[in-house]
Amino acid sequence: HNRAVFTIAGEAPAVETALLSLAAAAIREIDMVSWSGVHPAIGSMDVCPLVWIDDAGREQAEEAARRLGEQFGELGVPVFFYGGLARDEGRRERAFFRDGGLDRLWQRLASGELEPDFGPQHPHPAAGGWLVTARPPLAAFNIELETADLDIASEIAAQIRETGGGLSGVRAIGLTLSTGRTQVSTNVHDPAAMPLARVVEAVRDGAQSRGTHAVDAELVGLLPELALVDYPADLPIRDFDPDFHIIERRIKP
Repeated sequence: HNRAVFTIAGEAPAVETALLSLAAAAIREIDMVSWSGVHPAIGSMDVCPLVWIDDAGREQAEEAARRLGEQFGELGVPVFFYGGLARDEGRRERAFFRDGGLDRLWQRLASGELEPDFGPQHPHPAAGGWLVTARPPLAAFNIELETADLDIASEIAAQIRETGGGLSGVRAIGLTLSTGRTQVSTNVHDPAAMPLARVVEAVRDGAQSRGTHAVDAELVGLLPELALVDYPADLPIRDFDPDFHIIERRIKP
């Protein structure tokens, strides 16, 4: 994937300071011209969500996201608000901005087809463009398949994602891994309402009907505890440590 995920927790001012430092480092150290990876991306800090843990923190997270978006734009990076901060319904999904990659982003900005919420009307020469929002916790959850056939992984992803009539709140794509296997890569936007057990069940059904099976799973970042209700013991989450990966165990009152 050639991507890294950082989870930063704390009071809003400290988190904003840390993210500005991370933004400066991303601009300095990462050149998107030479970047490659199987997961779609358009920027060195490709996506920056400010996450609220409960409804009481929502307004604060949204205000912080708007401030950071403006400050990122002042660094010379075009910033696009997505999700709940998107200016219209067509800009809610990250896929809308990532479509065609960084080359296509250059074309869309240059033609005026796409306008940033903050920053210049062109990608940063090294950092590209960045996506910013505020949201509740989600689960970035991937399931590896035995097959090397990308078409199978992509078909299963299309079958289980919400836009294909599948699971509510689930975004999914199929990817090829360096292991020679493939992966159904998902974001589960409300993992309390759509626990990972249901995602596993849907992927397994799709795999079985296509003559393959799920090998193991991977969690990227943290997730809420309710996401793991009834999770099947026979599909291990690689390197999973409940005390490390469950939000409620890491962030205590």
